[in-house]
Amino acid sequence: MFDHALDIITDELSGTFAAVSPLVSGTRLIAAVLLGGVIGLERERLQKPAGLRTHMLVAMAACLFILVSQQLAALPFGAQDALRIDPLRLIEAVTAGVAFLAAGAIFTSHGKVHNITTGASMWLAGAIGLACGAGQMPLAAMATVIVLAVLFVLRLAEPKANRDTPSSDD
Repeated sequence: MFDHALDIITDELSGTFAAVSPLVSGTRLIAAVLLGGVIGLERERLQKPAGLRTHMLVAMAACLFILVSQQLAALPFGAQDALRIDPLRLIEAVTAGVAFLAAGAIFTSHGKVHNITTGASMWLAGAIGLACGAGQMPLAAMATVIVLAVLFVLRLAEPKANRDTPSSDD
């Protein structure tokens, strides 16, 4: 038992990973940073309170949490049938943490809610990071493309929709 634990420690210190290789882990982290950055760049361009760096960090943190959980799941914590791994707990923790950050970006002024789209985009950056950490980079990339389409296309359509809606002054 002691020898096995020593082997694991030696492997970790030498740069080898039990569940996911360093190259794969690095690739997933970089993908999370880049995809989160694409969304953050759109928010940054509009000078929103949470922009490029925030979205990149949220996505990378979520990715890292998944990678760490995969590493922890590979460690010997006792009998295999006694090992209980619940990935949903980790996902819930990440989404709750990101929701807390997103709520900090949202505020009300004169009875109107501001920055709710930025808060939602931060939450989505967390989901994209989770997908990258789980090795689902194509899914994360598709979600990023869809989010950008929603942000760009609907921003173009909103002025027309608001112009066609009767005002409350009528």
